[in-house]
Amino acid sequence: MTELEQIDQAIARVLANDGRCSFTDLAEQVGLSVSAVHQRVRRLEQRGVIRGYVAQLNAEVIGLPLTAFISLTPIDPAAPDDYPHRLEDIREIESCYSVAGDESYILLVRVASPAALEDLLRRIREAAKVSTRTTVVLSTPYEGRSPAV
Repeated sequence: MTELEQIDQAIARVLANDGRCSFTDLAEQVGLSVSAVHQRVRRLEQRGVIRGYVAQLNAEVIGLPLTAFISLTPIDPAAPDDYPHRLEDIREIESCYSVAGDESYILLVRVASPAALEDLLRRIREAAKVSTRTTVVLSTPYEGRSPAV
């Protein structure tokens, strides 16, 4: 993928900070007409630069105060590497990262309690036939930051 033009970088920066920004406000902030901004945003979406718009939910407020990282290590190194497929229906898994190192994948999960985490670990082990190592998050100074544009 080619680098973004300076004006597209500015548009991406504004939308990364406020995905609900109106085209009028966006145009004002980047110094273009509303129609020009609309066209550029559409092109950024078509190119896959902008993958979508989401509401960021406060996990604690919706009853999921426990965040953890779960590292997956295959029990049988010869087993097929299809863990993301095996785990895709487990909704407590927020993100799945393929990583280099001893582990194959690291999962970001959110659950309601230590008991819920224990149950989730059991379900992950059964579904993927892996061993797990869990790191519980104590606090989150920041998260969900967009890449620097």
